[in-house]
Amino acid sequence: MPTTIVAIANQKGGVGKSTTAINLGAGLAFQGERILLVDLDPQGNTTSGLGIDRAAIDYSTYDLLVEDVAIDDVIEPSSVRDLFVVPATIELAGAEIELVSMFSRETRLGNALDPITDDYDFVLVDCPPSLGLLTVNGLAAADEVLIPIQCEYYALEGVSQLMKNIQLVQRSLNPQLNIEGVLLTMYDGRTTLAADVVAQVRDHFGDTTYRTVIPRTVRLSEAPSYGEPIEAYDPMSRGAIAYRELAREFRRRHGRT
Repeated sequence: MPTTIVAIANQKGGVGKSTTAINLGAGLAFQGERILLVDLDPQGNTTSGLGIDRAAIDYSTYDLLVEDVAIDDVIEPSSVRDLFVVPATIELAGAEIELVSMFSRETRLGNALDPITDDYDFVLVDCPPSLGLLTVNGLAAADEVLIPIQCEYYALEGVSQLMKNIQLVQRSLNPQLNIEGVLLTMYDGRTTLAADVVAQVRDHFGDTTYRTVIPRTVRLSEAPSYGEPIEAYDPMSRGAIAYRELAREFRRRHGRT
């Protein structure tokens, strides 16, 4: 099967993009898939959340996009077998400005990924919480978009703008781009609000919404500070069980048993 590139995107911050990139990626790797995570966020949470020391790496996403460093020189192994990372550093914040004047500025990530697309089952791209050139690069390179939505007030606020941007990318850069799924995150079963948001999102997006819902848990928020995915940090926790089930559901959607 050819590699599937999935952009994880939502311009709202704090909705669980990096948590999902790390733990879906690790969950898929634990289930036998070979995964590459691309950290497109200057905050580098996916990078640090997998225990990669940003001060010790030679090259980052910035070098890939701006300096034309070959992707094989940028990829770093993680502590999880079959899970690899293109790490981000704060340098990436400057790429948004530097890309403006560059040739093919919207497709630099896609072009950079071309040489390795047969080496991985899935490439997951953690997009920054904005709709700038970095996110456009992620969407232009991707086959699909996964949208995490937090189970809180104003959950759908901004999603319509994201959908408009996805449609713009489909029209002008990447007509093959599909909405892969909508993932409900940070669910607190003690509140009626969370249940209301789940109903609202399912009503709006229908079958595109994942059945798996990611709970809000302390263990899930602790794991990145130890540089581990939740599956390694606390495999019996509710967060680990949820992301394990998400990985299974994701694989079923992609015809993998």
